[in-house]
Formats: sequence, structure tokens, C-alpha cells
Amino acid sequence: MTVAWCAAFVSWCFGQAGYTQPKTAWSPALFPKGRFRKEPLPGMIMGIYFPSMRRIAHRGIVESLHGDFIVCIEGNTNSDGSRNGDGVYRRVRHKRSIANFSEW
Repeated sequence: MTVAWCAAFVSWCFGQAGYTQPKTAWSPALFPKGRFRKEPLPGMIMGIYFPSMRRIAHRGIVESLHGDFIVCIEGNTNSDGSRNGDGVYRRVRHKRSIANFSEW
């Protein structure tokens, strides 16, 4: 059985940086309404919405911005962009493909 671990990866990264929060393996918990941001900045969490699941089901950390494209560091993905991947990858995503950003 494969277990999604992208949210746990984000929480682990924040812990390695010395932050106590966020600390969760549940993707939606990384996006409480009080933390939503319209415009991304490096260090924010990004979330991708999956209509089939009716929720944010993949997340990563914004590394840098390049116009309408965002470079993210994501766990549990692969070079094809799967949400059930085999490692940690740097991914380039169009801003429109990201549903939410949250600032912790």
C-alpha cells in the first residue's frame, strides 16, 4: 500500500528549519483560511486541488517565482508530476495550476 507523504514532507522541512508548525500529514490542514495568500512568495506552501478527491491533495514549498511560473520543492512526486511519486523533486508549475498558497 502506498501512502501519500507530500504533506509530511512539507512539515518535516519546516521542522528542519526550526519551525514547530505546520506539523501534519493531512494536506487540507496546511491550508486553514487564516493562512491563505493570493500571491505566492518563496517559503509559502502551495496546494493543488484534485476534483476527483474534492480537496487539495498535493502540496509543496514555493522556492522561486518566474513570471507566471513557480518553482516548487515537492515530496511524493516524480518527473511526470504524479502525486504518488518516488521522491523529492524540483517542479516548475504554472500559477494557474495551483489552487492555494498558505503562509506559515
